[in-house]
Amino acid sequence: MHRSSARPSRSVNASTPADTRIYAVGDIHGRADLLTEIVERIDEDIMRRPIARAIEVYLGDYVDRGPHSRTVIDLLAVRLVANHAVCLRGNHEAVMEGFLQDPDILQYWLQLGGMQTLASYGVELHDGTETANEVHRRFLDAFPRTHELFMQCLRNQFRCGDFLFVHAGIRPDVPIEHQDANDLIWIRDAFLDSTRDHEQFIVHGHTPVPRPDIRSNRINIDTAAWRTGMLTCIAIEGSSILFL
Repeated sequence: MHRSSARPSRSVNASTPADTRIYAVGDIHGRADLLTEIVERIDEDIMRRPIARAIEVYLGDYVDRGPHSRTVIDLLAVRLVANHAVCLRGNHEAVMEGFLQDPDILQYWLQLGGMQTLASYGVELHDGTETANEVHRRFLDAFPRTHELFMQCLRNQFRCGDFLFVHAGIRPDVPIEHQDANDLIWIRDAFLDSTRDHEQFIVHGHTPVPRPDIRSNRINIDTAAWRTGMLTCIAIEGSSILFL
């Protein structure tokens, strides 16, 4: 699907460096179809409005819940290499990484949507007779080396100009350089309820909202793509946030 023009923009009290535009994409959760549409929109926008420096930032939660986690990682690995995209670690990537190391967290991962991710790699769960160790072995066998390398490239945060990109948020009252990585990918209420100036304007996902939520100190662009079919992408240039 192609859109002839972007939606109206909003201004915030923060700015990118000169001649820089940042495309930020919310939680994908296995919706490779929506991601394909978004990257086409980004490419078309850059062709229509060339700029010296265009940066793509994906905010994490690429896997689980939706049907095509493996394809999402395939697509993002290409963007990472070809476009130097910034791919952040979401809590769902952290849990998948945990299962790759420890079979004992299988049931916890399945509660978060891990069954759909396993299926996307061809690891169908049987009638409950398999042990976690057996599922773990099959997943390791199916997990491509390119995906291992992609996971090693994930970041917990990215700063550019006055903007800080994280998956979930930050711990208020803690300097950004002292933030705990666990908070960056898991935090909710303490961050969401805070109205304080965080030194940087925070761009995040993690907590689903019906539409992008712009506050004085942050913007949330997790629009529950796996369930709603709406994957949000914003283009930040100067102090303007444009919805693609």
